[in-house]
Amino acid sequence: MPKLNTFQWAGLAAFLLAVFFAVPAFVAASGRTDLYYTLTSVALLSIASAGVWLTFYIGRINIGQGAFALIGAYASAILVTKAGMSFWLSLPLAGLFAAGVAILIGLPILRLRGVYFAMISLVLTQVVTLTALALPITNGAKGITSIPLPGAVSVFGLTLISDFATLENPRLAFYYTACALMVITFAAMYRLVNSRLGHLCRSMQQNEELAASIGVNIAYIRIIVFAISSFLGGIGGAMFGSIAQSVYPSSFQVADSVNFMLNCFLGGLGYVFGPMLGTLVLYFGWDLLFELGRYQLLVYSGLLIILMLVLPNGLLSLRLGKSGGQGK
Repeated sequence: MPKLNTFQWAGLAAFLLAVFFAVPAFVAASGRTDLYYTLTSVALLSIASAGVWLTFYIGRINIGQGAFALIGAYASAILVTKAGMSFWLSLPLAGLFAAGVAILIGLPILRLRGVYFAMISLVLTQVVTLTALALPITNGAKGITSIPLPGAVSVFGLTLISDFATLENPRLAFYYTACALMVITFAAMYRLVNSRLGHLCRSMQQNEELAASIGVNIAYIRIIVFAISSFLGGIGGAMFGSIAQSVYPSSFQVADSVNFMLNCFLGGLGYVFGPMLGTLVLYFGWDLLFELGRYQLLVYSGLLIILMLVLPNGLLSLRLGKSGGQGK
């Protein structure tokens, strides 16, 4: 894995200081505690978008991440409300369940490429929504409500995480949790793309037949990457369910899956941190255009088209150039 230079370490330190110290200080000074929910949403959406970016890394256009976010949200909600499990234990299990479903689905559909895989993945969110409406364990259209806030975590009598229900501002706790998960996710992504597996994924992205001819087990790698992608979607969905304290079949829709993909395109498909920047810009960009009323969608779509034409490699290509590609 390439070592970070002084400039990159400084940028990372500045980012962490801004996220964990400067932003909470600004919110406290301004009194805009509603910003915590907005920024928490950006962090969680960027985690799910990172999973979509990873499937692009093996040459697949994934428009079905909303399905795995919904699966993760329901899995965590069921474990917490019906099995009495701690949210903190249900969180990784929700991701693993989403990954397990992805493996079962991926075995047949990952053989497809291009628009064919995109079309199949596009309908996954709708399939999961209809399944949630039909299954008794998900309570159909009523959804699962009154999900308790995350409880305390103690080790040898030492409280590591306080019960969110006892906190004066649970939104701040969710913000810190989401940002910590986001940092861990993108650190792991950076490590992955610069590992042997990442190099194999790049070879598959360029030419699967050539990669297979030199002994790369492309079917195995496709499944592994798709499972990791879906795991991230499940984690993001589970966190959203806990924040909202409810999950419905409509909690994640096809439009969300499309937005996950757009986040990757806008930030830059050649950059690990592209999904993070793309999510931030798209989320706040949509809100800033709210005052335009009925012209909001028109202007929003037009700006996206212009950005894609002017910056086909994403916003990060403005500064990073080729040296910043592929996670470097």
